Amino acid sequence: MAGRRRAKETARAPAGRAALVPTQERSRERFDRILACAAEVITEKGSDAFRMSDIVERTGIAFGSLYQYFPDKSAIIGTLAERYNAIGRDCVRRDLADMKKLSDLHPALCRITDGYVQMFREHPTMHHIWQATQADRALQRIDQDDVACLAGLLREALQRVAPKTPAAALTSFAELAMVLIAAAVRQAIMLPPAEARRMLTLFKALLPKDLSGVD
Repeated sequence: MAGRRRAKETARAPAGRAALVPTQERSRERFDRILACAAEVITEKGSDAFRMSDIVERTGIAFGSLYQYFPDKSAIIGTLAERYNAIGRDCVRRDLADMKKLSDLHPALCRITDGYVQMFREHPTMHHIWQATQADRALQRIDQDDVACLAGLLREALQRVAPKTPAAALTSFAELAMVLIAAAVRQAIMLPPAEARRMLTLFKALLPKDLSGVD
């Protein structure tokens, strides 16, 4: 019965996600150890060179146990992406919480930009994960879902400070703003530090200070 239940759970798992997320402490520790090891390997070797066998060699976890949680390396990368995305969303919620009036929009967008740059610097694995999500169609959806979630957070904040602006206009504005921030940050982290700072300073100066033209 347990085997059939596990098979069903694995079959329902979306592509690019863990097939099984354990709840028992011992299994959860193994699950987290796999992800921690994967992050180390991806940082060292890049997502293209990363192999499932690297996990087995470094952790001693058998292939059978590894595949119980992750059917392939895309599932590991996708699960890591979702974890980092969750951290990013928490930071964006924090940055938007201080937006009490429309004049707070520009400072909030600048904080979000700086926050993501800092995240990429503190977690170099994120850059490799992002590259992998762009190259794998199954993983692209994770990135798209994250941008949609972030846009939703910004839209909700804008609705508080500009309640008379049409909802559809706020949705379009929020989606575009988050896409542009993501693109700028990912470009900046590939540049030498001084050049990245100049680019980000210019980018933040171009960020909207109000909702002019949004209707």
